[in-house]
Amino acid sequence: MSHVKYESLLIGLVLFLTGCLHTSEAPDLDIELAPDELTWIGEQIFLNECAGRKTCLVHWNEGEAFPSLGIGHFIWYPAEVDGQFVESFPELVGFMREQSVTLPRWLNELEPFDAPWPDRNAFRQAEDDAEANEERDERVASLREFLWATRGVQADFIVRRARQALETVVSAAPEPRQAKLREHLQELIATPGGAYAVIDYVNFKGEGLSAQETYQGQGWGLLQVLLAMPEKDGSVLHRFRVAAKNTLTRRAELAPKAIERERWLPGWLARIDTYREPG
Repeated sequence: MSHVKYESLLIGLVLFLTGCLHTSEAPDLDIELAPDELTWIGEQIFLNECAGRKTCLVHWNEGEAFPSLGIGHFIWYPAEVDGQFVESFPELVGFMREQSVTLPRWLNELEPFDAPWPDRNAFRQAEDDAEANEERDERVASLREFLWATRGVQADFIVRRARQALETVVSAAPEPRQAKLREHLQELIATPGGAYAVIDYVNFKGEGLSAQETYQGQGWGLLQVLLAMPEKDGSVLHRFRVAAKNTLTRRAELAPKAIERERWLPGWLARIDTYREPG
């Protein structure tokens, strides 16, 4: 065999193997949304968290040690609280600074960046002052107006967090399950309803990667839902709903506070029922 023919065969073999390797690689996971789909998802999340009410953009739930802010009810801890759940409001503010969003002066200058109300009673007093137009604490009112005006930026932040979570969640799964989890995610994010389900759940209950966000060793984030999805029982979105409801029911049953079982779980399950295609 001539040197030229041998070289041509060798190059062809390399190209063939390269092509095989390329096609065997798992495609990247990404959420691609048209502007109207992003708007719809942001509105759905706002309805889920706040029923579309402006006052709910700055809120402190009974039974919690932190206020919940914005369309995604982002967590913000006071100085003396070392919370179990992943804090998200400081990360949102960091994202807003990256986007050159002008913050309220007091928020921009706050140092250290902790929630300025030590507990729910102090927050409620500040909220009463704001509603009465008193000047003692303008922070609730100004923060509410700011979060109302930046709903679109918050939706962008929520989607970015979900995008960043996808590959990390797959990598955190047991290796024999990773291919199936990737397949589930690819099917989900291929439609607006499935993308909404993934985006909302990450914002709602997290990625499922924090060792702190567990009760009795059991987590409740996106990873746990994907691992719990039945293989053959309707559409992928239906199976995601089933797994999410089972995961949240288990969380409530293991929770140390009865309020999760008695008051919060019905609302959580109703939220999961909204995970459907638009229209």
